[in-house]
Amino acid sequence: MQSEPLKEKCSAGLKLFCSQLQAIHIDQLERKWITISLLVIGLLVGIMTLDALVDGINPPSKVETIDSASLHLSKEFAEDNLGVHVENGKVIVRMVAGRYSFFPKQISVPAETPVTLRWVSMDVLHGVHIPMTNMSTMIVPGYVAEITTTFPKPGDYPVLCNEYCGLGHNHMWSNIAVIAKEVWATRTSTPAQGGNSHE
Repeated sequence: MQSEPLKEKCSAGLKLFCSQLQAIHIDQLERKWITISLLVIGLLVGIMTLDALVDGINPPSKVETIDSASLHLSKEFAEDNLGVHVENGKVIVRMVAGRYSFFPKQISVPAETPVTLRWVSMDVLHGVHIPMTNMSTMIVPGYVAEITTTFPKPGDYPVLCNEYCGLGHNHMWSNIAVIAKEVWATRTSTPAQGGNSHE
């Protein structure tokens, strides 16, 4: 019963708005540019919607949380478990970002192989960027940032913080040594190299 007066108020308000809009004089050139702007916005929204539906491009739904204050006590991000590990044939890298360094400072991964990087922050918001790759993400305290990338060729890849995190921000870096796939396979099969963990 109360919805009818609300509908009447809304329709009256809409009619008033339309009549006021029609009373405004808009030049023909302005009208064309407004129309073009609205069409471009509609096109971009349409492309994003189509991409989301067809290619399944959506915001991340798998959100992992973690207590930043007790990272050292967690099983996954304990100090002994940081670095590179091969688990079920997959290369997984676990790293911790903290003012003003990434831990561990130096790691080795194979080239031309999917590498899953799992990052956590022990204090503030950090960003991580690896030049010459498509790898760039934010590390938010209390959440696990996970990204999978492939390093195309052997070499040294710097890991840089691209979110200002304090006075020592410009000293916050690490290094990823990417080695040839064949050399990596030889190292992982040799127990003298420390098994599956490359740090």
